[in-house]
Amino acid sequence: MADNILDRFKENTEETVIDTSRRMRVGIIGTGWIAEAHLESYRNQPDVEIVAGADLVEGKAEAFFEKFGMKEVKCYRSHAEMLDDESLHLDAVSICTYNRTHAECAIYALKKGVNVLLEKPMCVTLEEALEIRRAEKESGKVLSIGFQPRLDENMKMIKKIVESGKLGRVYYIQTGGGRRRGIPTPYGTSFIEDKTAGIGALGDIGCYSLDMVLNAIGYPKPLTVSGYKSAFFGTRPDYYPTHPEYAEKFEVDDFAAAFIRLEGDIVLDFRIAWAMNMDTPGDTIILGTEGGLRIPSTECWNGSVGGEMVLYQEVCGQQTETRIPIIGENNNNFGQLFDKKIRSFIDAIKNHTEAPVPSSQIIYNQAIIDGIFKSAEAGHEIEITIPEC
Repeated sequence: MADNILDRFKENTEETVIDTSRRMRVGIIGTGWIAEAHLESYRNQPDVEIVAGADLVEGKAEAFFEKFGMKEVKCYRSHAEMLDDESLHLDAVSICTYNRTHAECAIYALKKGVNVLLEKPMCVTLEEALEIRRAEKESGKVLSIGFQPRLDENMKMIKKIVESGKLGRVYYIQTGGGRRRGIPTPYGTSFIEDKTAGIGALGDIGCYSLDMVLNAIGYPKPLTVSGYKSAFFGTRPDYYPTHPEYAEKFEVDDFAAAFIRLEGDIVLDFRIAWAMNMDTPGDTIILGTEGGLRIPSTECWNGSVGGEMVLYQEVCGQQTETRIPIIGENNNNFGQLFDKKIRSFIDAIKNHTEAPVPSSQIIYNQAIIDGIFKSAEAGHEIEITIPEC
């Protein structure tokens, strides 16, 4: 019986032929560590040419491209300087800057008529997300947000199971994840200072967890949120044995939790951590009137699921469990997922199709993150209001 159920979710895949008669001209804004993944994936595409890069730190962009043997790439000290150079004839940019500058860079690029791949989180506040969305609509260009886990086949399976009706009507979701010790400071303090990050674990890995389940159930609109956030670990000097001074710079959340009401009478129980005295805050579970799905936890959902998923159902009065085998041994490979993210973005531009991860959905993700932050600051539940834009 398990084989019959799983067979329903199989799909045929055909190799796509890429038109290389014209190469897309791409620029990279921000040349930190995540930009390396963008660069490598762009170089794996036969119809893409990286022609420009920008970074606020003097000499950083030049050193970045020299490291990859790409001295011919033109370098600039700001996103505006690069985007104002019409001689580049840019088709697209990847925005790999600090969270706090996502909105500024994305809006400027869209207003210049350039397609945008914007790293996650979309931005810091809902107000910024609305401004980005307005600029996108006015420009008519492609704006895709960097949620590559969606392209993992196991993540796709979650959505297929929900859409198959095997769970019935979904009414409750528990999700989250996190690390026992994993505040991201190997590259300095840009993730933990308010002036650069704005939000901590919420925006860094919480957005992935939210996207996994919201995408599976069709991204219903969030209505209310009761949120909590804390910073018990990041503010401790003993957390950083070699850099105790980082504790004074820590200004964001290292843990957050929330209870969110969604349209369709669905409730979402969420928690995320950069650091905690626990191995996991729990698996993701999706409860429906006809079945339930358990998705083993990971540290941040930046890839695939944490192991075999289990589908719980009642069949002829018997309680059954169907194990969903992991699809593909290498499906959690970060580089492969990044290649898919870049490829889907380029294809959307060339084929004039919808962005692979559209802002119309991620604006709800951002509204929840923003709502958790504001509710935690207020100390009570708040309504989430998302104006039309």
